[in-house]
Amino acid sequence: MPTTAKLTGIPLQSGTFGIGPSSLSYNAMSIGHTFGNVFFVDSGSGIDDVGTSGKSPNTPFASIDYATGQCTANNGDVVYVLPGHTESVTAAGGLDLDVAGVTYIGMGHGDVRPTIDFTTVVGADMDVDAADIIMFNFLFTGGIDALTGPIDVNSDDFALIGCEYRDVTGQATDVVIITGDRCTMDGWKHAGAAAAGGESGIQLTGADYYTLRNFWMDGNFGTAAIEGVTTANTNITIHDGYIRTRNADDIAFTGVSTDTGQIGPNIYIRLQDDASNITEAIGVTTDLHFFDPIYVVNADTQRGLQWNQTASAD
Repeated sequence: MPTTAKLTGIPLQSGTFGIGPSSLSYNAMSIGHTFGNVFFVDSGSGIDDVGTSGKSPNTPFASIDYATGQCTANNGDVVYVLPGHTESVTAAGGLDLDVAGVTYIGMGHGDVRPTIDFTTVVGADMDVDAADIIMFNFLFTGGIDALTGPIDVNSDDFALIGCEYRDVTGQATDVVIITGDRCTMDGWKHAGAAAAGGESGIQLTGADYYTLRNFWMDGNFGTAAIEGVTTANTNITIHDGYIRTRNADDIAFTGVSTDTGQIGPNIYIRLQDDASNITEAIGVTTDLHFFDPIYVVNADTQRGLQWNQTASAD
């Protein structure tokens, strides 16, 4: 008599992960067991047909967007995206994550990870329009010049874990735009183009309790690698990361004047220009707090200096 097995989850990754001397204990997440639906996606062999596909890695759906539509909100549903999958996003909202509580897991490593490519129009983007969504181990690529925010987070409690963005054609103007609260980016990599044209890697607008940790960012950021705009961001936390800015303006972080929260410890900033005042590497806002070490290096062959912002009094 045949037997059937139900996939109830895969433990992902544990151990240590960090940048700089103070690597953090890192447990990306362990799905453990899910009582929700489990779907599989592979553009190479999949078919977007709920009647015949999606429930097995041997008969997957063809797209993340279609798999999302089969999920049930807040049900513990998991979407496994198989190695080598490519999802082309060619319009605004071309990929809409609009079902709450779904976990998306990319399988594979390096270039074999599932790739979400933004192309055709500058407004092509992935909209995060529902709360409590997690994405783990995805590669995002810019397939057209001057993208205006391909990762657009409009809802709360979104997390990007172990993901990466790469400029492939030209330079994105802005990459990640976050207006939701309590969002987390852990293990984020941003590989931007060296040529001018970009403005920011991460843009925050009223993003309360945002956390960025264990990150690496390199790009020609005309405004700042991390930029707060328009509406104050409250209780943000940014720590354990490298920033290289290839723009002569040399700004790693700038924000709204009334942003609150903390930057540091273990921030390492590499400037393009041999700036005489390394304080300018961070646009200080009136209500942020800073924790050492924050190091800045501003010329080849030199070692970093402690960022020379005013220290707290005894």
